[in-house]
Amino acid sequence: MASNRGQGGIQQLLVAEQDAQRIVNAAKNEKLARLKQAKEEAEKEIAEYRAQLEYEFQKKVSESSGDSGANVKRLELDTGAKIHHLKTEAGRISGDVVTMLLKYVTSVHN
Repeated sequence: MASNRGQGGIQQLLVAEQDAQRIVNAAKNEKLARLKQAKEEAEKEIAEYRAQLEYEFQKKVSESSGDSGANVKRLELDTGAKIHHLKTEAGRISGDVVTMLLKYVTSVHN
């Protein structure tokens, strides 16, 4: 009978070991499933974030290109005003410059 008890104890240990192995395998499978789910959620969040950044970038590009036309127009107006100012000043002082140059060219220097 002692050997029957020993056999029963060994059998119980084998059953317990198999149960433990099933529990460990189930835990590993659950962990892998959770990791896969976390990866999918992270990829989804990354895609949403990337889409948001792309939207903001495109919005800024379109806004700045719209401003570009306004900036070009403003620069054209500023440049035209400066050119007009320079022509006016040149016309105003051109007589004085000609007189000064003639005086300098016709004077005798040793």
